[in-house]
Amino acid sequence: MEIRSLEQLQSNTFPHVSRITISAQLSAFPKELFLYTETLEILDLSNNKLDHVPDEIVRFKKLKILFLSNNRFTTFPLILGQCRSLSMIGFKSNAISFIPEHAFPETLQWLILTNNAVERIPASIGNCKPLEKVALAGNQLKYLPEELSACKNLALLRISANRFETLPGWLLQMPKLAWLAYSGNPCSVILKEKALPAVAWKNLKIMETLGEGASGVISKAEITTGEFKGHHSVALKLFKGEVTSDGYPEDEMKLSSLLPAHHNLVKVLGRISEHPQHKEGLIFELIPAGYRNLGLPPSFSTCSRDTFKEGTTFKLKEIFSVLTAVASVARRLHEHGIMHGDLYAHNTLINDAGHAIFGDFGAATAYPVSSAHAKSLERLEVRAFGNMVEDLLNHLHPEEKNSEQVHGLFQLKEICLLHEVLLRPDFNYILEKLEGSGKTR
Repeated sequence: MEIRSLEQLQSNTFPHVSRITISAQLSAFPKELFLYTETLEILDLSNNKLDHVPDEIVRFKKLKILFLSNNRFTTFPLILGQCRSLSMIGFKSNAISFIPEHAFPETLQWLILTNNAVERIPASIGNCKPLEKVALAGNQLKYLPEELSACKNLALLRISANRFETLPGWLLQMPKLAWLAYSGNPCSVILKEKALPAVAWKNLKIMETLGEGASGVISKAEITTGEFKGHHSVALKLFKGEVTSDGYPEDEMKLSSLLPAHHNLVKVLGRISEHPQHKEGLIFELIPAGYRNLGLPPSFSTCSRDTFKEGTTFKLKEIFSVLTAVASVARRLHEHGIMHGDLYAHNTLINDAGHAIFGDFGAATAYPVSSAHAKSLERLEVRAFGNMVEDLLNHLHPEEKNSEQVHGLFQLKEICLLHEVLLRPDFNYILEKLEGSGKTR
């Protein structure tokens, strides 16, 4: 049972409530919440005026997920460290500058502190052994505590739009780290945006919404005149113009303008100009009808791993086609010093013929290909690719599970997931193996 309003909460007519979501200009936790200390699992009080958490929150025996985004917190509540069931905490877009030691519960798996003013992560975070997903973009961090290296399950880390002058050496040795974003820091490459043809906003006719990501909304649009008149329909990504979980939208815009050409990569055509609210946007070639997402984004329970619709199965031919396309794109990107940072099935589109198109560069980071970190950064992405191989094999059609090619894919997956980062193959090796196996099928 879920309560979705203050009026429902105050009615006191629900015996067993597992989720409460209330946005009602609250300045304090409603006392009626504590009627559900035995059953409540998810509490979402985002978009209110809260600046503290009552000590009584420890009474919630089953509370797993706490969202307090878009409130008025300046200090991370110390009392949360005593909430022994909490696995996910979200404080996006507050004004938090200080986090006390031992404020994180040791059960923590997923931490969201995007768009705050945090200057220091406490060393006690190293006690959070289940920690898997950490979003710290848009803060004032200069370093991460070395104790974080004890969190061996860390798979996804967002530290874009901070003040890092160097990346910690231990970070690139984390055994399960697969999705890293660190653009918009002093240590990241200063991107010089490639000049793109501009289309005035007044010459665009916005059609239906196609999707929405962390950094912007994607819509179908028609260009009525000007540079791209030959393209009757295009895809327009209008940026939200704020710090997102991936970093600064302006970094995504700059990097997107520098993407190399590839037949499995979404094609950037231009940018918008003269928006009445001064928003920025990119114009992409419209992906033909018939393409669909290969997977779905992670859920609360899967944390950093993609989900798939119930009953989803893939033919072996389709898996080889998708993996070959993604590996080819990834190799091309890393040849140009670009780490995608979000290599997932849910960012991959496929059609019935198995042709794949890869996109969404919100978490991408540029790096010098001659840098000391280059090999490690590519092999972090290889870990993400290995996770994709595993996900697709887990959904392989039952009739094809015993073929020799499947055995080869399992072997490829294993070396992509090696805990020793530099022992993993690069994308050139992966592509050769995939193309070689494809020819023998």
